Amino acid sequence: ASMNLGCMMTYSILGPFFPKEAEKKGASNTMIGMIFGCYALFELLASLVFGKYLVHIGAKFMFIAGMFVSGGVTILFGVLDQLPEGPIFIAMCFLVRIVDAIGFGAAITASSSILAKAFPNNVATVMGSLEVFSGLGLVAGPPLGGLLYQSFGYEVPFIFLGCIVLLMIPLNLYILPSYESDPGKQSFWKLVTLPKMGLLAFVIISLSSCFGFLDPTLSLFVMEKFSLSTGYVGLVFLGLSLSYAISSPLFGLLSDKMPTLRKWLLVFGNLITAGCYMLLGPVPLLHIKSQLWLLVLVLVVNGISAGMSIIPTFPEMLSCAYANGFEDSISTLGLVSGLFGAMWSVGAFMGPILGGFLCEKIGFEWAAAMQGLWTLLSGVSMALFYLWEDSTARRRSKAQNSLGTEEERAALLPNDT
Repeated sequence: ASMNLGCMMTYSILGPFFPKEAEKKGASNTMIGMIFGCYALFELLASLVFGKYLVHIGAKFMFIAGMFVSGGVTILFGVLDQLPEGPIFIAMCFLVRIVDAIGFGAAITASSSILAKAFPNNVATVMGSLEVFSGLGLVAGPPLGGLLYQSFGYEVPFIFLGCIVLLMIPLNLYILPSYESDPGKQSFWKLVTLPKMGLLAFVIISLSSCFGFLDPTLSLFVMEKFSLSTGYVGLVFLGLSLSYAISSPLFGLLSDKMPTLRKWLLVFGNLITAGCYMLLGPVPLLHIKSQLWLLVLVLVVNGISAGMSIIPTFPEMLSCAYANGFEDSISTLGLVSGLFGAMWSVGAFMGPILGGFLCEKIGFEWAAAMQGLWTLLSGVSMALFYLWEDSTARRRSKAQNSLGTEEERAALLPNDT
C-alpha cells in the first residue's frame, strides 16, 4: 500500500506543471510526450526481466531496492530546472525518468507477486483495495504538486515526495514476509502465446494508453480552453483519480465473490471507457460544446469504468495461466506480474507519445476520440472471445453428457451370450 501511494504520487505529480516547465526549456509537445513515454518503455523492459528472475533475486529484496531507487531519483528530478534549456535539460529528463522506471518496475512486479502469494483466494479484492492507495496517490499527486509548485517552486514537490518514498522503506523491511521458491520451468513465451492471454494483454495496453494519453495533453488543453491556473488543473485530475480509488475495491470484491461476472465487468468497462474518450473533447462530430463540468463528469465516469476493467484483468490472467498447466508458485506469479507490468508499460509508453503527436496535428478533441477507439476494439474483442469460450464450453459439456448417457445405456443392456 505504501508503494502504491508513494510511487503513484511521484508519477502523477508531473501532470499539472511539468509540461509547462518543459516548454519553457525548449521541449515540444512531442518531446514532452516522449519524456512521459520513456518511463513506460523502460518499465516494460524492467518488468519482463524482473518477472523472469524474481525467484533468483528475491521478491522482498526486489521490492525494497525498487522503492529506494525510485525515491532517490525523484529527488534528483527536482534539481533539473537548474540545467540550461535545450538538449542538456531534455537528455537529463530522459535519464532520470529511465532510472525511476527501472526502480518502479522492480517494486510493482515484486509487490503483485507477494500479494497474490499471501492472498491466493482474494487476489482481486486485495488488489482492488490497494488500488485505493494508487488512486489516492493519483488524487493527491496533481493537486499537491500544483500547490507546492505554486508556493515554493519546481524543486520542492519532487524533494518532498522522494523523501516520503524513502521513509516508507524501513516500514516495509519490517512488515513484508520473505517467500522462498524454486525457479519454475515455464517461460514468458509460453504465457504470451496463449490466445486469451494475448487478448488480455491487448486490454491492458489499451487501458494504460488511455491513462498515459492524459498526462501530457489534458493539463495543456484545460489551461488553454478554460484559462485555469496550475492549482485548479490538479483538481480537474481529481475527478478521474478519486472515482477510480473509490470504485476499485467494489469491483475487486465483485470479481472474487462472483468470478463469472468478472469477464463482463472487464468488457463493459472497456466499452464505457471508449465512450468517455469520445466525450472528453468532445469529438466535433457530436456537436457538443466543450464545458468544464462535462469534462469533469466524463473523467469521473472514466475513473469508475477504469476500475471496472482493470481490476479483473490480473485474476483473469492468473486463472488463464493455471488452466493451461502453470504451477501455483511464486515463479508463476512473477511471470504473470511481469507480463501485466510489461503490457501496462507498453500502453503507458504509446499513450503519451501518440497523444502529444496527435494533439499537435489534429487537436485534443479528435486525438481523445482516436484514443477511445483502442478500448472500443479491445472490449469488442474480449466480448467475442468470451462468447466463443462459453459456446465451446457448452458444446463440450453437451458432448460429455451425451457420451455418459450412451455408456450408461450400454451398461444396462443385457449381454448377448
